[in-house]
Amino acid sequence: MFLKPSKGQLKFLAGLDQAKIRRREGFSLAEGIKVVREALRSAWHIEYFLIRETKARTLEGLLPAMAGKGIYALSDSEWKRISQDKESEGVAALMILPSVPSSRKDVPEGEGRRLLLYQVGNPSNLGAILRSAHWFGVETVLLSEGSVDFTHPKVIRSSMGSLFHLRLFDGLDFRDLLPHLQKSYTLIGTAVRGGVPPHPVDKPSAILLGSESHGLPEFLLDKTDENWCIPRRGDAESLSLPQAAAILLYEWTKG
Repeated sequence: MFLKPSKGQLKFLAGLDQAKIRRREGFSLAEGIKVVREALRSAWHIEYFLIRETKARTLEGLLPAMAGKGIYALSDSEWKRISQDKESEGVAALMILPSVPSSRKDVPEGEGRRLLLYQVGNPSNLGAILRSAHWFGVETVLLSEGSVDFTHPKVIRSSMGSLFHLRLFDGLDFRDLLPHLQKSYTLIGTAVRGGVPPHPVDKPSAILLGSESHGLPEFLLDKTDENWCIPRRGDAESLSLPQAAAILLYEWTKG
């Protein structure tokens, strides 16, 4: 039932922890039971599956859904070469990366909501935000130049597979993009201080979020139609970026 990987195959899989190799080869690993389940129900294509031999019994409920693709069984030492997860569940899918547009001309005008992320550099933060976007029904996410690689294993893992259900645009020049979007969308900036509390918006709109360390630069905030700030009731210094994103997304979409 299970195949054995070659030495060359293991070397290739281990190399996918590097962004340049993922982009060059067009593959990334998706690790974990829930992540693989989400991959299976998405439109992304799966090349084959990997399981850890010593975890095979715990995966019996998932194996029928993996039928039809090759399933490679790895020893513990082989698994450690490819795994990015300290508490591995012993299953991964080799995903074929889709073509992701990176030009403003590829971003369509239209109805709905857009989430714009400017230079979010922490892969766990990006993954958590993508998970929240999926939960709140925001289907389109635009990533700026200088953002972390969305194919990073930690992004995929922390998104819990939500990445596979979103329409992504990558490496965009936001200076060029915002005037284009403003023709069709209300642009909403976010700031630690100043601005109005987040609220529902029932017309085409786009929210901009910056990195946890630096937020949004003034040249982007100057282009927004309004800025939001989450009111603080206690004396905590700050919210994490994923926490702030979840609050903003909830308020934005609850109308």
